[in-house]
Amino acid sequence: MATLIAPKYFSPVEDAENIKNSCLGWGTDEKAIISILGHRNATQRKLIRLAYEEIYNEDLIHQLNSELSGDFESAISQWTLDPADRDAVLANNALKASTPDYRVIVEIACVQSAEDLLAVKGAYRFRFKHSLEEDVASSTTGDIRKLLVAIVSAYRYEGDEIDESTAILEANILHDAVKGKAFNHEEIIRVFSTRSKPQLIATLNRYRDIHATSITKGLMGDSADEYLAALRTVIRCIRDPKKYYAKVLRNAMNAVGIDRDALSRVIVTRAEKDLKEIMELYLKRNNISLEEAVNRDIGGDYKAFILALLGSDEPMDLKD
Repeated sequence: MATLIAPKYFSPVEDAENIKNSCLGWGTDEKAIISILGHRNATQRKLIRLAYEEIYNEDLIHQLNSELSGDFESAISQWTLDPADRDAVLANNALKASTPDYRVIVEIACVQSAEDLLAVKGAYRFRFKHSLEEDVASSTTGDIRKLLVAIVSAYRYEGDEIDESTAILEANILHDAVKGKAFNHEEIIRVFSTRSKPQLIATLNRYRDIHATSITKGLMGDSADEYLAALRTVIRCIRDPKKYYAKVLRNAMNAVGIDRDALSRVIVTRAEKDLKEIMELYLKRNNISLEEAVNRDIGGDYKAFILALLGSDEPMDLKD
């Protein structure tokens, strides 16, 4: 379930005018911006952007970027973009980083539906004048290039049908490759980049049933091996994306200085989808709610915006 709280009825023109007014004068009224954009769904935000451009002949995101700063500016700019365009920007930022974050590419390729991934690739081409596949290939080398190019090039079947005999066959193929330490075997990449998600989950279940262990345990090699880390991320995103995202949030909040890029990415991309269930898993694993953790460890307008997306606008009174 979504955590976003948005009104059923709203005026995009009124919202656009109120955002503009919040940017006038000596200071920006960040609270007003949060109260509007932090409570509008993707369709509503798109209508606000269109109204803003029509009224003021300028792009709303450009206005926000000029008025805001830091993590708050980054998060609210991502949130205001159309979802496919946002993922395209996230992917490009991940690839251009001094240390590329391949998790972002895997999330986009393996959590999204086939149609959503296609939309992201279209948005990427339009914005950056390159294909996502091209930039992934030019930013990577070796085995990780083969894996990432394969998964972003995929168009997975979306049906629920499962072929049990294929699941057993491919579970054994995967096991033989893992047992032989042939982690980069072309069959591993083929299976994880072409099969539907239900078929892959069936294969992973048969792997565990037949061989009494999970495939991820067999893939726990060198912690510095980017290919193995990416392959484990592919498996986790396909098998249980909510559990995966809860772990990303946990690592983000427990990182030295807090990984705000990861925190923003998960909350911004999942607030309209399944963030409530992700937060429930976070609570079970950490014995503290995500709202409490954010309220305790983050401050300023960034915290206020994140809390709005979590469905908790006001800072909470924490117990001693």
